[in-house]
Order: sequence, then structure tokens, then C-alpha cells
Amino acid sequence: MKLSEELLNNLIEITSNSAIACYPYIGKNEKILADKAATDVMRHQLNKLNINGKVVIGEGELDEAPMLYIGEILGNGNGPEIDIAVDPVEGTNFVAKNLPGSMSVLAVAEKGNLLNAPETYMDKIATGNHIPKGSLDIDFTVEKNINIYSEITKKNNSEITVCILKRPRHEEIISELKRLNVNIKFITDGDVSGALLVSDKKFNVDIFMGIGGGPEGVIAAAALNTLNCNFQGRFLFKSTEDKSRANKMGIKDFNKKYEINEIIKGESIFCATGITSGDLMNGVIKKNDKYVTETIITHNKSELKLIKKVASLT
Repeated sequence: MKLSEELLNNLIEITSNSAIACYPYIGKNEKILADKAATDVMRHQLNKLNINGKVVIGEGELDEAPMLYIGEILGNGNGPEIDIAVDPVEGTNFVAKNLPGSMSVLAVAEKGNLLNAPETYMDKIATGNHIPKGSLDIDFTVEKNINIYSEITKKNNSEITVCILKRPRHEEIISELKRLNVNIKFITDGDVSGALLVSDKKFNVDIFMGIGGGPEGVIAAAALNTLNCNFQGRFLFKSTEDKSRANKMGIKDFNKKYEINEIIKGESIFCATGITSGDLMNGVIKKNDKYVTETIITHNKSELKLIKKVASLT
């Protein structure tokens, strides 16, 4: 395989240490300092790897230090050419307020196989791998998607759970879900982790839907692709400036509906380490001078794995 086991282990170490870097800021209402701490560690450790990497999903535009910006070159240049998606702290508010579900995230793919996503919104829908691909669609009504899911799974509406960001923009969707007697799992941030909840029945989430960040949508798709799950999204542009930025990234059709195999192709790795404990994994725990971290690592079609790793921040 082109993406080596050594790289896989390196990514676990990087997200673990990025998560650990946030530990002093948990519950301290210092989300900017937490994000900077994780970003500094992630950048430093990625630059030591035997890769020729380019950030295609980042936290900011060119030269927006300390962010890992889109287009930034990482690694020592001596290894494979890879695309990198980063979110050093997904859920900065969760870290600041010591709320569940924050994590440090990396995804990598071979060069040219990860969609460049502009800093804009995306309409999304995701389901697990027990649903045939293409069954649900963001252009269908909420009722049609629920009816299709119910027919496929033989579940009553009252047995179906939809995960959605609790935002005013989702009021119509939420009202419709309530009318249909569907269970709702609200999240306040962190729609990468929200989308990942469809990946395993133990999380008791059937469908993820709604409008969230475009870069987060690409990262979620990268994770769900390795688990053979379903994801579909469409970028939403508010201004000509948004469209101009997207055009520079190679996006020509501003109304295009992206299937998961158009967002992420070929061999890929997704890696996320918990900062604060949530549905997906435990957060950072300090034991004497050691830190215990829990990481989700997926590689192409492998099943979801929880790997517990003891790590020391250096």
C-alpha cells in the first residue's frame, strides 16, 4: 500500500499529542489558545514526517498564522505526495467550556484524491453502510428521505433518530421531523463527529442531515468513506467572493451535488483523538506524568476501531 503503516502510526501520535496540547485549556474559556496549542503541535510533527504533503482542507487562507492554511506544504519532502485535511480542534467551544465531543482530526489521501473545499457552508446528508448508496438525497424532502429510510430498514418513524446541528437555519427541518414523529439528536457544534455517529448502530443515530461547514463536510466524508458509509453534499455560496475563492480551487459548477466518491478517492486514512469525552471516544486523561488518549483510526475499508494509546507530550 502507498500509505504506509508507519504513516498510520505517525498520525495517531500526532492527533494524540495535539489533543494533549489542549488539556491545560479544557474548561478555561480559552478556545483560541487551545486551538493554537493543538495547531502548533500538529504542524511541528507533520513537518517531521517523510511526506510531501499539502493542506487542502485547513483552518484558514494563505499565511493566516498560526492556522494550518489551505495550500501549506508540510513534511520533509522525502516521501509520498499526499493531500492533508486538518482540524486540530473540532469543537473549540467544547474545549473552552469542558463540554463533550471535542477532538483533534487528520485525514490524508494520495495527491489529487481529496476535494479542495472553500470556507463556506455545505448542505449534507449521511447514513450508515447498511443503506444502499444513493437511496437518500439532499434534494428530496425530509418526509421522502424518512419514508425511504423507514422502508429500507423496516423501522417506524418513532424508531428513527436524526442528528442535526441546533441552529435557526434548521427550524423548518426540525419542525418537519417533529411532525413525522422522528427522534432528534441535537448537537451544538462538531458536525464531523455528528456525521460519524451514523457509522455504527451502537451510536443510535440513523441519519445526519442539515447545513454545516464545507471543510468539515469533506473531513466527514473522508472518514465515512473508509467505513463504506454514505455521504452527499452541496456547497452553499453566499457571495461572489465565495464563488471566486471556490473557482480558484477548481470548483466550476457552483450547484454541483457531490457524492462521497467525488469528495474522496483512492486510498485514505482518517484519524481523530478525543479531547473531551463524547459519544465517539474518551477525552484526554492525565495520570501522573502520562496522558491516556483514545483514537479512532480508519484506513480505507477497515471497520471502525478504537485504539487506546498512552502518550507523553514532548
